[in-house]
Amino acid sequence: MKQNYLSRIADELLNKALDSSGAVYIQGPKWCGKTWTARRQAKSVLMMQDPDETANYLRTAEVKPSLLLQGETPRLLDEWQMAPVLWDAVRYAVDQRGEMGQFILTGSTLPLDHEVMHSGTGRINRMLMRTMSLFESGESNGQVSLEGLFNGDEPQGLASLDIGDIAFAISRGGWPASINMGTKVSLQQAEHYLDAVVEIDISRVDGVEKDPARVRTLMKSLARNTATTASLTTIQNDISGDDNNLAANTVRTYLNGLERLFVIEDQPAWNPALRSRSRLRAAPKRHFIDPSIAVAALKTNPDGLLKDFNTFGYLFESLCIRDLRIYAQSLNGDIFHYRDNTDLEADAIISLRDGRWGAVEIKMGQKEVGKAAENLLTLKERINVEKMNPPSFLMVLTGNGYAIKRKDGVFCVPISCLKT
Repeated sequence: MKQNYLSRIADELLNKALDSSGAVYIQGPKWCGKTWTARRQAKSVLMMQDPDETANYLRTAEVKPSLLLQGETPRLLDEWQMAPVLWDAVRYAVDQRGEMGQFILTGSTLPLDHEVMHSGTGRINRMLMRTMSLFESGESNGQVSLEGLFNGDEPQGLASLDIGDIAFAISRGGWPASINMGTKVSLQQAEHYLDAVVEIDISRVDGVEKDPARVRTLMKSLARNTATTASLTTIQNDISGDDNNLAANTVRTYLNGLERLFVIEDQPAWNPALRSRSRLRAAPKRHFIDPSIAVAALKTNPDGLLKDFNTFGYLFESLCIRDLRIYAQSLNGDIFHYRDNTDLEADAIISLRDGRWGAVEIKMGQKEVGKAAENLLTLKERINVEKMNPPSFLMVLTGNGYAIKRKDGVFCVPISCLKT
């Protein structure tokens, strides 16, 4: 049975991008819904992976790529990177036509640097699309708006998921094909995705054959180090514990391939102006673009997470970071993390382009909320407000309970209450 389309936050982002750009390039992992989202706004479509037409399309791209651009606009060029010349053809066509909203390009792999002649700056707007957030999948009740918090609203609400539900949501992931499916089928989507990356995609991404067993070992190590600042050396040492040593250059090559496939998305460190002489740590935190990939790499499931709350906690943080990234993107914001040499840290800093920011600690249960709030208040005091804005809010993001404003001014919000 054909699955009904579930509205995405990316729908409005794409609409706005088409209004302001000649072309929009939707990037993101396979199976995250790029094509379906693009097709809802496209007036004509070129599917490069159509097995009946691929050979013909590739020959046409070699001889006269402009022929593939003919059609009602916006014209969708799906998986355009199969014929990289299409990028430069689109850029040229946008220049010649001088109109907005001409093309939508989708791709699950970043092209190699030498495969396109021009960056497309000023003509092609890049838009990253991730898997679905809890609000998009219908599991967050949306009682608390992130935009509202930035505008001074106080949170009010009650978690719509319990801990068991969260373990399932992490394991299933935000893959559109897994939403509203039977439990067994929905949990298999991330496993199938992992297998495709390991067995096929990682070697195709740059044409260099890679050992699937070693890629799988690396993925397992990344899963064990999710939501940490694990260094390359730490990952190497972790891999050696699996009796499958990888040289540093090999690990870098594999990580580069995973980045180009949008499998991993590191969380960079924040660099604010501080009152004190505390030194900031610059290492990024490691995340898969969806926490279900880590669950698949670890060969566990919801029941396994409920028996291993240490791993569960890290993957819960990764789930929250995924959702915060999706919500912040619609506000023209980015997600960082904070840590200094005194080990004061904040799991997420939501930074908007207009200078506003909010600090977030992520705690699955209620017992650690008090300590997390203290950390956030300490961070607030360290910020030099003569050089940057004070925080719009401080928030502890939890797995259960009520959405409230504490007596100390810190917000406490369950992730299943949050929306854009």
